[in-house]
Amino acid sequence: MTTATAQASETLGFQAEVKQLLHLMIHSLYSHREIFLRELISNASDAADKLRFEAIADEALLEEDPDFAVSIELDADAGTISITDNGIGMTRDDVIQQLGTIARSGTGEYLKAMSDESKQDANLIGQFGVGFYSAFIVAEKVEVFTRRAGTPSADGVHWVSDGAGEFTVDTIDRPERGTTVLLHLREDAKEYADDYRVRSLVRKYSDHIAFPVRMRALPEPGADEAEAGDESPADPGFETVNSAQALWTRPRSEVSDDEYREFYKYIAHDFQDPLLWSHNRVEGKREYTSLLFVPAKSPFDLWNRESPRGLKLYVQRVFIMDDAEQFLPLYLRFVRGVIDSNDLSLNVSRELLQQDATVDAIKGALTKRVLDMLGKLAADDADKYRQFWNEFGRVIKEGPAEDHANQERIAGLLRFATTHTGQETQDQSLAEYVSRMQEGQDRIYYVTADSHKTAGASPHLEVFRKKGIEVLLLSDPIDEWVVGHLREFDGKELRDIRRGELDLDGAEGDEAKKEKEQDETAHKAFLDRLREQLKDEVEEVRLTDRLTESPACLAIGEYDMGAQMRRILEASGQDVPDSKPIFEINIDHPLIKRLDDETDERRFADLAIVLLDQARLSEGQQLADPGAYATRLNRLLLELSA
Repeated sequence: MTTATAQASETLGFQAEVKQLLHLMIHSLYSHREIFLRELISNASDAADKLRFEAIADEALLEEDPDFAVSIELDADAGTISITDNGIGMTRDDVIQQLGTIARSGTGEYLKAMSDESKQDANLIGQFGVGFYSAFIVAEKVEVFTRRAGTPSADGVHWVSDGAGEFTVDTIDRPERGTTVLLHLREDAKEYADDYRVRSLVRKYSDHIAFPVRMRALPEPGADEAEAGDESPADPGFETVNSAQALWTRPRSEVSDDEYREFYKYIAHDFQDPLLWSHNRVEGKREYTSLLFVPAKSPFDLWNRESPRGLKLYVQRVFIMDDAEQFLPLYLRFVRGVIDSNDLSLNVSRELLQQDATVDAIKGALTKRVLDMLGKLAADDADKYRQFWNEFGRVIKEGPAEDHANQERIAGLLRFATTHTGQETQDQSLAEYVSRMQEGQDRIYYVTADSHKTAGASPHLEVFRKKGIEVLLLSDPIDEWVVGHLREFDGKELRDIRRGELDLDGAEGDEAKKEKEQDETAHKAFLDRLREQLKDEVEEVRLTDRLTESPACLAIGEYDMGAQMRRILEASGQDVPDSKPIFEINIDHPLIKRLDDETDERRFADLAIVLLDQARLSEGQQLADPGAYATRLNRLLLELSA
């Protein structure tokens, strides 16, 4: 730690979000206070990683101190704990920016979640770059002493705050590079100045860190009291209390499940155990090691496509970058882990890295590994896979459009609600659907809607229920996009039951087709009259094969865009071509017969438009003029009841 005369003192206020965050941390996370040590050691390790990488290009940054370590010192009498690293350090501007603001995206979601008492949990810490602030869970005052590697000793910085809304920054003289975080512990947190307690936490949370975590050596049993009390710097000396070996470099047989779980919590800043993981070493043409984790819960910024994501990248054990997004596709952005390669050039830029053939090959292999992990989970543990799907299913649905090469694998992971169960839960696979298909059926049928209730009540399902044919009920906003790219599974076409002419795989037979042609001829005058009345609203009016109970429904042209896709494109500001629906009528329904017999043209028009509007409502659409619909309906009710 540095003791020097301060200069250029400056008192500044925290960013508004930091003030709120500090208040929530101090008052809401007492049951998880020990994670502050994990976060501060993690930050120290990251600082060492970053300097080791920068020193490849500029060895002078090491300042004749090439051995990286994290040191922890305790003072039980003073009630303090300090964590020191000899990593990259910070400049004055770095300190003001990094310790006074929260720069990462998702801050609002984080604070909202922290404010919800049902979700106050330490798995939130670190997910938004706020790990440093966890120090205030146990400390009434925090001091930071730091100097960036390569800058003069006179450019050291001293930062201090009690977390109440302001912090002070001084310029100091600091001969050593790196950072010391000094915590003045609260009265009820003095346990963290106890040697045995801190050692146990280091082994629990930070044993796998690749740098030594050092503490003062414990005195030998029976040592002379005066010798044990000697405060000279060399007595007692430091000893390493963690294994200081990168976990992914060890053989799988030598790593316990508990070690994997703790390593995941370290790299993901998560308090919960991962759902599953895969540790693999590839040798031969390309050599790399991967350690991939699937979280149990989705992060709050999962749907922010600009949020940092990806794997920690190392090349020959040297840290290169956090959030290396080149190694997994976007629809697998929830995966956490490490990739350590022997084949990537250290001086390659990030732009070139995206076009590197080795990166492409590794990305392809890692993508298949993750999909195989999930496929095995689905086959071996349905309950666990259901937990995964509930958290990440809508992200996986992005896969068919993004990753054509793995469409079949992704399709096998998809889960849907169907008429087979009648439940809203998405728990039926396409393979299960295929296994239940009727003899002669060669299509997988689906219907899309804005909600499960609307999909399940669609009049288009009537003939399918009559014939016992299962239909997928798709209600997620992305579903129409998914099936538009997937198109088939196991050689079976995915078919929208609202699109084009309905042909249940020829099940109707020649007699049914002949009967339909006869009906169209017999009712040609009525159909022409209805077409003329609705010509501005619909593309066509025709008899239906879809309905058994409802009077009418809307169908989509074979090549027209569905309503879900239309809304997605319109919301993104894209031009969408105009199209009109096809109005199909059930000629055997009493209302249609009543319409056919109507001789009053105004009443014919009212009833025709009311039936069209009802068909729109059954699709979940909003009427352009609800008032006009109500007026027509009321007028008809009064006239028909007279």
